[in-house]
Amino acid sequence: MEKNNKHYDICEANIFSSGHQACPGCGQALAFRYVLNTMGPDTIAVVPPSCAAIISGPQPYSSMRIPVYQTTLESSAVSAAGIKRALKAKGNDHTHVIAIAGDGGTYDIGFQALSSAAERDEDIIYFCMDNEGYMNTGTQKSSSTPRYAYTTSTPGGKPTMKKNLTEIMAAHQIPYVATATVGYPTDLVKKVQKAKEFKGTRLINILTPCLDGWGLTDNSAVSISRLAVSTGIFPLYEVENGIKYTLNHGTDGTPVSEYLKVQHRYQHLKEEQIKEIQAETDKQYSILQRKITCFA
Repeated sequence: MEKNNKHYDICEANIFSSGHQACPGCGQALAFRYVLNTMGPDTIAVVPPSCAAIISGPQPYSSMRIPVYQTTLESSAVSAAGIKRALKAKGNDHTHVIAIAGDGGTYDIGFQALSSAAERDEDIIYFCMDNEGYMNTGTQKSSSTPRYAYTTSTPGGKPTMKKNLTEIMAAHQIPYVATATVGYPTDLVKKVQKAKEFKGTRLINILTPCLDGWGLTDNSAVSISRLAVSTGIFPLYEVENGIKYTLNHGTDGTPVSEYLKVQHRYQHLKEEQIKEIQAETDKQYSILQRKITCFA
């Protein structure tokens, strides 16, 4: 576990306003609250078509009390990079530029722009709101959708594994990559604060459960997020410069079946499929632990 004595407070700066259009209990709206209030007013946000765009609101109205540029689905990273370069050309090096995109616009459609921005080490912070599917358009699968999860485009369960975006971005050797979730708000806030202290491309991949798409009750976002961590499905860790790995919160031995059984998208699973998911989770967690040990 991370040993860090630096203290970070959860800020309630009201950058993210009430009255937004998120679904009741939405995990992504909760992530918005922590991210935006921690970033503060000296921030410009880029938002592509996604649940994030619905939550932020139609122009000229917005639930975000900062400038917001709604860009195309494939160009979040390059739009943010262009805004940041324009600010620097005007002598403004203090305003943060962030992108807030879903997994469809990050893992899939926007990945080319994101990878290119990382290769150039553009000075932006990229937040992926990972709800593991194209939830805004009817719960279709993305490359973030886990193996065997039901979606409307994979009614028998997705046959392939979830893409490991965090490790792909770490391989770019950018200054800072981290995973986070609304189940651990102090950890999320700490990582946003830490990302602000770096220069260059930074990415935080935030697990934000879609209650409707996952088949959960309206008050489940936090509890299911914590289960994702305690089972090892979604460990919380950081990678600095592609080398230094730090584990923040990991598995406590809770079997993945506890995570799967409460979600409607996994109700079709057979016992052998649950065992397969457990084995793959254990394998990936073991790989992460070796990286943490190797680069400690």
